[in-house]
Amino acid sequence: MKLRLNKTVAAVASGALLLLAVPAVGIASTSGATSKPTYVIGMEGPLSGGNLQLGLNVVFAVELAVNQANATGKLPFKLKVAKYDDQGDPTISPTQAQSAVANKKLIAVVGPMFSGATAAAEPYFNAAHVATVTPSATRVTLATSGWNNFFRAVADDGVQGPADANYLVKTKGLKTVYVVNDGSSYGSALAAAVATAATTAGATVTTATVSGTAQCSDGTGSATEYSGAATQAVASHASALFYGGYYCDFGLFLGALSSAGYTGTIMSDDGSDSPALIQGTTPASAANNVLLSCACAASTNAKFNKAFKNLSNFTESTYSPEAYDATNVIIAAMKAVKKITRSSIVAELHKISFKGITKTLKFQTNGNISGSAIYVSQVKSGVVTQLGLE
Repeated sequence: MKLRLNKTVAAVASGALLLLAVPAVGIASTSGATSKPTYVIGMEGPLSGGNLQLGLNVVFAVELAVNQANATGKLPFKLKVAKYDDQGDPTISPTQAQSAVANKKLIAVVGPMFSGATAAAEPYFNAAHVATVTPSATRVTLATSGWNNFFRAVADDGVQGPADANYLVKTKGLKTVYVVNDGSSYGSALAAAVATAATTAGATVTTATVSGTAQCSDGTGSATEYSGAATQAVASHASALFYGGYYCDFGLFLGALSSAGYTGTIMSDDGSDSPALIQGTTPASAANNVLLSCACAASTNAKFNKAFKNLSNFTESTYSPEAYDATNVIIAAMKAVKKITRSSIVAELHKISFKGITKTLKFQTNGNISGSAIYVSQVKSGVVTQLGLE
């Protein structure tokens, strides 16, 4: 079963792909009529494939921040956006990172978005002294790999995993938990953190890796690929199931769980926190009541929400506010330094304190955001509804 996007998203997706047809490195400089230099802020993430929606959530937020900054007319420079489509795939990400650093006008990058893709790309960004501010990559070890250029706008799995486990075991009172992951570096790391914390909290935990023979992300997967895994989940008699991974394959798994008759509480992470989860689940009702956690919050900023929808033709969603803040903190760093270079932006981000629409962005020495908050949402009647802090 192919992931089904609504008509608006499908149209936007087509537009994104058309944009990608133009090489990202071919950024034109400003005309001689202006003396302002042009700098490029890159965006790396999935702009095609099964996880496209997460990339669209971010790229439009980046474009909005850049458009607004240019529109003030007060910047001593002009900004452009370059898009780098890694499909969330760590085998594609290095090529996109190398393309980005080859763009001499590129000064910083929002992303990469997925943990595996980030780990694969960072050696190239770090070597080129290009600051990367990810709105979504949460693997703990990304901040312990010695990359001075790495920053993230959300809390990592070391915060989210225990929060998710405590929500299931302590808040919901569920004492048997079936913890599965999609085999990705992100999903397996977060699932492991949940399993450890749930065990510590007193639950009986069973773990498994769940994946079909063909992944949803390449358009060939189907719910039947997960029928065996769903049968095993039912046989576990666990009162709760936690899925570590992304919405594309999680939607297929939910369909299989529904067919197999699983009746326990189901929870997943920010990789699944998207309306596209419902669109990719058959029947869509199988997604109802699923809990979703995220170190990101739904935006309550009416001005941002309106501007984002006017630009993208869909409502802001997972990582959109964080991507907007990530872009704006880069712009703030550019305004603060005496001379704009890749290295000077890295140095400025290490000391900056910027009030965004989601939080005040202040980074620890290792690039992690200072402070943390994990939110939980639930699918209610086909709509992802934020319930509040875990």
